[in-house]
Amino acid sequence: MNLILHVWRQPDARSEGRFVTYEAKNISPHMSFLEMLDVVNEDLLLKGEEPIAFDHDCREGICGTCGIVINGRPHGPRPRTTTCQLHMRFFKDGDSIVLEPWRGKSFPVIKDLVVDRGALDRIIAAGGFITAPTGSAPDANSIAVPKENAELAMDAAACIGCGACVAACPNASATLFVAAKLMHLAQLPQGQPERWERVLTMTEQADAEGFGGCTNHAECEAACPKGISVQSIAQMNADFIRATLRRGRRSTTAATGGAG
Repeated sequence: MNLILHVWRQPDARSEGRFVTYEAKNISPHMSFLEMLDVVNEDLLLKGEEPIAFDHDCREGICGTCGIVINGRPHGPRPRTTTCQLHMRFFKDGDSIVLEPWRGKSFPVIKDLVVDRGALDRIIAAGGFITAPTGSAPDANSIAVPKENAELAMDAAACIGCGACVAACPNASATLFVAAKLMHLAQLPQGQPERWERVLTMTEQADAEGFGGCTNHAECEAACPKGISVQSIAQMNADFIRATLRRGRRSTTAATGGAG
């Protein structure tokens, strides 16, 4: 199959970008989308031209490294599919495909289709972990967890941090990502001691990174390759309100010297 690619080319965040048109020839329908780009880049290198920069790593849909907006949709047309797991059989011979990077103030372009998603790492560093000692894995597994909580935690833990939710959101919000990382730990006994401080520090970091706010479009859930539910956002909001009230009570108690 032969395709026409309209690819966003941009040297860095400070430079202006533009779409450049390329031909992708003799593409096998069994190739993944990234393999197709490899073929295009090989052709560009043979011509002495600059190859298209794009993110990739495991190419198994589990690391969250890849990410391209394909024809206006993060990761492309297939639901719950990462760019690296999208195969060319879902396109037709002669198709014209538009390729863009994740769009968002907090995701500055590094080059072409590659963006800096370090903001997501800094949100995790702000509190997306536990410090409670639980021993080795067998010790942690000996702590009883209700089945419903375990399933909710596993659903949230499926988030791979690719940033598709940000790219899909009209506000470039990272709320679904933050909610997934918070709710994963909030469902487990090990996450309870720092639960309230965690929701405050991680949401504060998300605001500091410049992500937009959630206005319930739910485009994030539709674009998420792991199908993270927006219900996690509702739980995060409930935890945030409770944590804010708890912080307020502590401040009042400290101001009055603990008198009751």
